[in-house]
Amino acid sequence: MKVVLMGYMASGKSTVGRLLASELGIPFLDLDSYIEENEKKPIKTIFSEKGEIYFRKLEHQMLAKILQEHDSVVLSTGGGTPCYGNNMQTILGKADHAIYLQMSIPDLVDRIATEKENRPLVKDIPDEDLPEFVGKHLFERVPYYSQAQHIINGKGKPEEVVAKIKKVLF
Repeated sequence: MKVVLMGYMASGKSTVGRLLASELGIPFLDLDSYIEENEKKPIKTIFSEKGEIYFRKLEHQMLAKILQEHDSVVLSTGGGTPCYGNNMQTILGKADHAIYLQMSIPDLVDRIATEKENRPLVKDIPDEDLPEFVGKHLFERVPYYSQAQHIINGKGKPEEVVAKIKKVLF
């Protein structure tokens, strides 16, 4: 079984993905970590050295490779992954289940505000400007995320979210 988790930053893709994979007894991969391991450098370095277009092409290649090479995997994508190139078509065509972990803007802002230092995209944005930033970004991305076969509310403890996901998988 190939399960791809997508959603905005801090929606729980990696945390939920690890737990889901463990419960299903299949491998877990985080696309961003996979890219960093393959390139032997952090994504922010790839961006600064080679630019976003290079990164997005690489991201697409790695996404396709993972879905091609694994019979069973839970894959957590980057927040922007489904929105570039034909990544959404790749996900829908090669994965058994595409799941959008949906969360409200206030809930995302609450999570992001506590971990801004680890989030290059938002680390320099003042807390009071986060709701507007997240809202605009989400508005652009929701048309892609909404193409997933399953939309799951990502709010709550990871174990609760995994239980919701398992209900739609089986």
